[in-house]
Amino acid sequence: MRKTDHLGSITAFVSTAQLGSFTAAAEKLGLTKSAVGKSVSRLEDRLGLKLFQRSTRSLSLTPDGERFLTSCQSAIEILEQAEAELTSHTSQPSGQLRVDLPAAFGRQRILPILLDITQRYPDLTLTVTFSERFVDLIEEGIDLVIRIGELTDSSSLVARKLTTQKLVICASPDYLLYRGEPASPDELHQHRCVVGLRRNQPISWLLKGDDGQTSRFVPPPTHEFGDGDAMLAATLAGSGLSQLPLWLVGKYLASGELREVLPRYSRGEMSISALWPKSRQLLPKIRYVVDTLVKAAEDGLLD
Repeated sequence: MRKTDHLGSITAFVSTAQLGSFTAAAEKLGLTKSAVGKSVSRLEDRLGLKLFQRSTRSLSLTPDGERFLTSCQSAIEILEQAEAELTSHTSQPSGQLRVDLPAAFGRQRILPILLDITQRYPDLTLTVTFSERFVDLIEEGIDLVIRIGELTDSSSLVARKLTTQKLVICASPDYLLYRGEPASPDELHQHRCVVGLRRNQPISWLLKGDDGQTSRFVPPPTHEFGDGDAMLAATLAGSGLSQLPLWLVGKYLASGELREVLPRYSRGEMSISALWPKSRQLLPKIRYVVDTLVKAAEDGLLD
């Protein structure tokens, strides 16, 4: 077998492992499912190891497959760095950019900027997912993520703060007419609350005390949603009080469809950051997109 065939088999293996199926790998690589499966089988024969456990319903990596995937991803990263060093003189982004975004903020604020970039630089292609979960960028092959809130320490990632998300507690006028308006945080326990959900845990609210210090408050979760747009819809429908970002509810506060409550206590803030894998040479496509997002934040387009 020629060395180039070896590389093709490795590419088929990595794509299958990352995407979880021969079908998805075939679509990504522009090959048939059969061709991808045969390529991986030839690789297994050459190595004398089984890389996948196959069944009629699932495909999973064997322990040998997991170790080999880690080595292959490291090798691919080295090749990408070599390419980046070779093309670092150009500022025009190109190639595939894999991005993971928080759902509501990503759709409303980040995605339009990414789409505008692709209009100006058609050689840049996007693979965009939306999630609120922890994402392992290196393991899942993601180039860039946008995250809201506190960041966990990671020596393998670089973080760049973009902006600050300001939070308000609000409700519909109908809800406040029916249930009354809380005069202090203690009265929140008497109200119905629309609460965010992350990793199957309700998201606490950020409240400011008389001393100006911010503390976390766990509201009684009448309704829980894992998506900001769903929380907004429930709040507009009169389902309860909710703490939501000002960029999401600002126009509804201005129109009177929502009213802010407890403004003295509720104006918490959360950082919004861009994160990408640490490497010796930052890929031009990532550098350009991050710089564009930083400029958008400075211009107030992310508020």
